Amino acid sequence: MARIRVLVVDDHRVFAESLAAALAAEPDVDVAAAGSGPAALRCLERGAAEGRRFDVLLVDAELGTGPPGAAVARVVPDDAEGAVDGISLVAGVRQVQPAVRTVVLAEKDDPRRAALALQAGASGWVAKDCSLQRLLAVVRGVLRDETHLPPALLTGVLRELTAARKHRTDSERLVESLTPREREVLRCMVAGLGRKAVAERLFLSPHTVRTHMQNVLGKLGVHSTLAAVALARRAGVGPAQLGEAPARLGEIPAQPDGAPLARDVVERPGQPA
Repeated sequence: MARIRVLVVDDHRVFAESLAAALAAEPDVDVAAAGSGPAALRCLERGAAEGRRFDVLLVDAELGTGPPGAAVARVVPDDAEGAVDGISLVAGVRQVQPAVRTVVLAEKDDPRRAALALQAGASGWVAKDCSLQRLLAVVRGVLRDETHLPPALLTGVLRELTAARKHRTDSERLVESLTPREREVLRCMVAGLGRKAVAERLFLSPHTVRTHMQNVLGKLGVHSTLAAVALARRAGVGPAQLGEAPARLGEIPAQPDGAPLARDVVERPGQPA
């Protein structure tokens, strides 16, 4: 019998332990649990290294927003619009282990968050209070490349995805109006660099960088660096990698969104970390 390896990620220990125990009772399911995003990433990494990759990740939509002191997984920058910790973890897992299917467990239906989850790479959105049989059906379904959403959410999610696509298209069009040098400056802005740091990185004078930044804001139709960064994110513009040499004009590659993944925690497969 082919076994399904499931990782439960929830910082509410009682819920995580109860769900893990219920899933472990199934004859074809192996289950482990992690109590934070970093612990989940470490567990996925260890499983891959040992040749026992996980198949499905069950992620709490509110991961990291529970009890004070709970560990938080930040796999996208804080300035990414609409990001919540559980959904950010989904995006990070898609980057490092794209074969893993993820399902978001939610306290309530929320079309906007469900749309964000799908955009991040999730294959399903399930209520936490659903039956075990329903959850197992979703787990097995996503392994067949199915996408699972509650019927009541479908219309709202489609509306959110359509709006997000329009905003992205508009943002992409604005970014395309920038010159190669202005795009390079914009990537530095997304990376959080100030005028002086951008000047040092690009071997330009602060006055020239100031002019480029003003041109970027004007062409994007915004009035602040924060607004420019948010628009750049929607257009898929990632930050300049601070360890890399500046790209030559006309050769500025698009960078994927996301920050370095946190892996500096210890987890114990089989129980919440």
